[in-house]
Amino acid sequence: MKKLIIIATVLVSAFLNAQTNYEQGMQKAFDLWTNNQPTEAANLFERISSAETDNWLPAYYAAQINILYSFGERDEDVLSAKLKKAQDLINDATAISKENPEIMVLQALLHTAWVAYDGATYGMTLSGKVVEIYTKAKMMAPENPRVVYCKAEWDMGGAKYFGQDTTPFCKDLEHALELFANFKPETPFHPNWGKDRVEMLLETCGK
Repeated sequence: MKKLIIIATVLVSAFLNAQTNYEQGMQKAFDLWTNNQPTEAANLFERISSAETDNWLPAYYAAQINILYSFGERDEDVLSAKLKKAQDLINDATAISKENPEIMVLQALLHTAWVAYDGATYGMTLSGKVVEIYTKAKMMAPENPRVVYCKAEWDMGGAKYFGQDTTPFCKDLEHALELFANFKPETPFHPNWGKDRVEMLLETCGK
């Protein structure tokens, strides 16, 4: 019995240490990102993902960084490399967590990055996919603030492109802000981003 207790204690300690290593690694990656070191943060998230093969979050954040920092990139080779890396990471995350609205939002943002780079080339092929993704995600998670806000921002971008009024989408952003007020992420590391962006968009909404 004593040996069993010792073995159990060792196993529990190992589990707790592994948990702590994961938490420490994730926090370090977020700190790097906060301190304007996105490449280092993405690389660390990717390394954590390789170790945490049943956890979609590290791959998700590595993909998110590659996507976010592709907006505004004018070198097509650099852009393509970033978005290919992001797509591979999204695929990894999706393999772990299928039909996940948070991951679906990232996929839509990846397509949006291509459209933003060259709307004439990629708009026709990818715009429909973006609309389809957001429509499906909103049906699955109507109370998810990122789903609501990202769809609203996409709709506003489309309206601006075609010279239409963006005011009707302001109410969607207001709804997203309400959802952020009540949203509780599953863990401290689950997605909880977007509120600042909504507030910024609302400042100029309809103007």
